[in-house]
Amino acid sequence: MYKEERPKRPLVNIILVIFNVVVWCVMELLGDTLDGAYIAKYGGMVPNLVLEGEWYRLFTAMFVHFGAEHLANNMILLGAAGGRLEAVIGSFRYLILYLGAGLTGNLLSFYIMERTGDMAVCAGASGAVFGMIGGLVWAAVRNKGRIEGLTLKGLLFMIALCLYYGITTAGVDNWAHLGGALGGFVLCILLYRKK
Repeated sequence: MYKEERPKRPLVNIILVIFNVVVWCVMELLGDTLDGAYIAKYGGMVPNLVLEGEWYRLFTAMFVHFGAEHLANNMILLGAAGGRLEAVIGSFRYLILYLGAGLTGNLLSFYIMERTGDMAVCAGASGAVFGMIGGLVWAAVRNKGRIEGLTLKGLLFMIALCLYYGITTAGVDNWAHLGGALGGFVLCILLYRKK
């Protein structure tokens, strides 16, 4: 008897969303997540602190957020894009891509801020989230323009729309978004094996 294969739950993506939400809740209980100094103290990426040897901030900044709206925006996109990408490339590769894209986004942001002298506090999962979209773009390219119910045109439009929103809104780290999308795209080229 033929048994239809049930799709696996995107377990890693669910854990990442829960982890981000828990970190934000704990930080909000202990302080004000809208306060840049507070975010900087507890893991935000600040270029001069990174240069002083606190390289871990390039990683920890992916898991701290400025307020509930920032968290919600990132987690909604992560929930939508991440689960689809995890289903396509597998859980372990998905985790590598998520962390790699987040680091790529934060590294590009760090580099640009260092070059311009901007010492803003950066935080949030958006570099990694854009990495998921970049990864989906490559997967769609490999599958003749469609992947998991998404089209290549739709994904490119989503990236353009998000970048436009970032450019027209104050306080958005567009370099982290761009770096994350490029990092996710390149990592997906390396990690994705079409069935």
